[in-house]
Amino acid sequence: MPRAVYVLALGIFAMVTSEFVVAGLMPQMAEGLDATIPEIGYLITAFAAAMAFGGPFLTVAVLKMCQKSALMVLFGVFLAGNVLAALAPDYRTMLVARVLTGIASQAFFGVSISLGSRITRPEVRGRAVAVVLNGLMLGTLLGLPFATVVGEHLGWRAAFWAITVLTVVAALATLAFVPHTAGEATEGGGGDLRQELGAFRSPRLWLVMLTSTFTIGATFSAFSYLNPILTELTGFSTGTVPLLLVAYGAATVIGNTIVGRLADRRTLPTLVVGLALNLTFLAGFALFAQLTVPAVLFMLGIGLVGVTMNPALITRVQRAGNAGPLVNTVHSSFITFGIIIATSIGGPAIDSQGLRAPLWIGAGLALLGLGSLVPDLLRRRATDGGAAVPHEADEEMPQAQPV
Repeated sequence: MPRAVYVLALGIFAMVTSEFVVAGLMPQMAEGLDATIPEIGYLITAFAAAMAFGGPFLTVAVLKMCQKSALMVLFGVFLAGNVLAALAPDYRTMLVARVLTGIASQAFFGVSISLGSRITRPEVRGRAVAVVLNGLMLGTLLGLPFATVVGEHLGWRAAFWAITVLTVVAALATLAFVPHTAGEATEGGGGDLRQELGAFRSPRLWLVMLTSTFTIGATFSAFSYLNPILTELTGFSTGTVPLLLVAYGAATVIGNTIVGRLADRRTLPTLVVGLALNLTFLAGFALFAQLTVPAVLFMLGIGLVGVTMNPALITRVQRAGNAGPLVNTVHSSFITFGIIIATSIGGPAIDSQGLRAPLWIGAGLALLGLGSLVPDLLRRRATDGGAAVPHEADEEMPQAQPV
């Protein structure tokens, strides 16, 4: 695997740590910004909304640049937003900062995944995507608990300053080790807008991306409120929560590694099994959140089969569309639509129904995700029955340009 793939993972690690830090410091930020827990939850919604709606436009703005240069521009935008968050004097300023960092993060995800695909062979593209996305999993395993501990001991602003330093390190590593890719669509550019937009004429691509919305939305229904659920329902102390988040993050790393190995050849079965298990774990967590051992086991199960479906989701989207930065960014937008749904419904649901409500919402979204797989399952059945339809693993994919 090229070294640059691991450097791309470092950049995603920095941005995911910033994305998740709010979930780990909800009580502290609520007190510091004179806001309620649901209002702090809306900062997660705002970040996700900025990713979903702003990210594709920023991607179009950098599309003509070579992808390495685009990454450096996106680092700059993200860094500015993160510094603003660290200095935010009130809730409104923090909201602006989260929107700015969300837009940059989404575009960075799309360009990074596209570049990771471009510099690896097509037959190991799913594995390469999994390596890049290990930045996301390690953000959960290490970044979030680290930021939570820093925030609890030095204040939540210190957590954002620590992320700022991490971002600078990731940008310097990208500058040093990520190559300019060969064979980009335009001279010195990262892609052709007309060619990229052509992929969206496929109705199947839109349905495939909708599966991602339900899958990640189901997971974030639980993840966004893990801190208050574990402290107020299960009864853990605030000092124990970072350790539990480390365990959750470890589960995501394990799950991501497994799914990365399966994504190229067993994409659809992996998604079916993953969504079915996530539905079971979310419902179990909702039923037994007051019991320490079951609650922890179900939480770890969600980590194992939730956001870890990303390599399979991305592989499926690239087969239905292409591996270009715009398709990957729009797909990331569909993923963050799931986060928007989960957090925007979850906050009011907590106010009216209590802290178990987001877990039931997640179970419902997982069920919808399973339903969205039915057309491809029927198509797969037709393939197995001898119809002239290519097997999913053998579908032609856009060719990467190794360097």
